[in-house]
Amino acid sequence: MPEMSGLDLIDLLGERHFGLRRIAEELWNERGDLAISNSEWFLMARISGGEPTIAEVSRKVDITRQATHKLIRKMSEKGLVEVSDDERNKKVKRVRLTKLGHECYEHNEQLKAELEVRIAEAIGAGRVAALKEILAMDWGLENRES
Repeated sequence: MPEMSGLDLIDLLGERHFGLRRIAEELWNERGDLAISNSEWFLMARISGGEPTIAEVSRKVDITRQATHKLIRKMSEKGLVEVSDDERNKKVKRVRLTKLGHECYEHNEQLKAELEVRIAEAIGAGRVAALKEILAMDWGLENRES
């Protein structure tokens, strides 16, 4: 872990996020047979609740449609997602997790819960709860001009 004492809030959040994502990916790759990147996990989280269009997924993750299509194609090759035509518009493609995709996603959620327990053991359950509450709050920063 890099030295964090001199970092501002934005950089602290970024370093912690990057470090936790790396640890979560390593835990998955140690225990699983299928390598799944952080970007793929990020997309799976946005897909897991339904059957969004690829354009909707691209907007949710704020990456280009081309990059989204490339990731989804890789995930499809791994058997994690299925792409199908929209019922009303054949030009529109929908994506959903496969059975394997759901199993991997649920297993990864369990790994993240284990990580959260480890963090709570290190800093205290009350601090974890407070941190989650603070991070979930509306900080009033969206759509504001500087």
